[in-house]
Amino acid sequence: MKKILVVDDSALMRRVLCDIINSDERFHVEDRATNGLEAFDLLSRKTYDAVVLDVNMPKMGGIELLKELQKFKISARVMMASTATSEGAKVTLDALELGAVDFIHKPVSAGDCRGVDFKERLLKVLAVVSDSTVNMPIQRAVKPFRREPVAVPVTKPVTTPEVPARVSTGVIGKKLVAIASSTGGPKALQSVIPRLPKDLQAPVLLVQHMPKGFTASLAERLDSLSEITVREAAEGDVLENGCVYLSMGGSHLTVAVNAAGRYVIHYTDEPPREGVRPCANYMYESLGDSRFEEIICVVMTGMGADGTQGISNLKNNKKIHVIAQEQSTCVVYGMPKSIVTAGLADQIVPLEQIAQAITAKVGGK
Repeated sequence: MKKILVVDDSALMRRVLCDIINSDERFHVEDRATNGLEAFDLLSRKTYDAVVLDVNMPKMGGIELLKELQKFKISARVMMASTATSEGAKVTLDALELGAVDFIHKPVSAGDCRGVDFKERLLKVLAVVSDSTVNMPIQRAVKPFRREPVAVPVTKPVTTPEVPARVSTGVIGKKLVAIASSTGGPKALQSVIPRLPKDLQAPVLLVQHMPKGFTASLAERLDSLSEITVREAAEGDVLENGCVYLSMGGSHLTVAVNAAGRYVIHYTDEPPREGVRPCANYMYESLGDSRFEEIICVVMTGMGADGTQGISNLKNNKKIHVIAQEQSTCVVYGMPKSIVTAGLADQIVPLEQIAQAITAKVGGK
């Protein structure tokens, strides 16, 4: 039975979380803490299989605790319990950068936490975080790839909803990149997207398993670190070279053709598939009738097998090249393992070399 530490300043929320965790015979709440200071004291003396950590708490919050653990080199498998507010989403990304393995979207009301959906999600994520075979996220700075401020000519609009004219229009007959990632993805993507050139000769579709309310912040963060443009994809966005389209949480991203014959983003509200929404299988399968010369499919760290069925179906009628993230560089070797086991991988590439592999296939400086 795995030992769990629950850290939350709300007595009611602690009770709800503990009841859910203790209801599963795999887990036992060994200790409870009301703030980061109490948790730090416990983690200094005891070892747990996983820590469920709140963000905002008196005396010491979740982010401060992660920094202290990092400072004193105390290893802990942490799962954040975060709200989907704009600030909550940004703090969650900070937590993932500081070493948290994954997060759970925690409803504001403790009563809503008693629902079946939240319970199932909590236990599913906790099982992954507490798994000793799961690699701890690598903590490294991404400053070398940060976009530097550039002077903008006064004749050039400072902001525009359209992608700059450096990209080609009407990408029919060209290439497309389609990336799928899950647990460990938000951190891992910072070693991939910022390394893609701004003139990449293909549009990039990206499905990262995250709930609604978190993907906008992820897109903003990746965009701030990158030369290539990154945006949370909106319904009807026209696909252009040199742009990354991140799927909105809570909906399935697919590709359709508009009245002008151009490829555009289209969202569907079909039920979750592989237990997730967005699901990369829908993205890959929607490309089956497209006229791209080649589709480069990239499957990165994550639990489960999302992407395998979609890529398998796509391979039947399209020229594709499949890149799977190498095992030792994955937080969770689930999705890439499924691709490799199915015999679909053309390349198995370490995290730090994925961007290079993409650029080599697509083109760009």
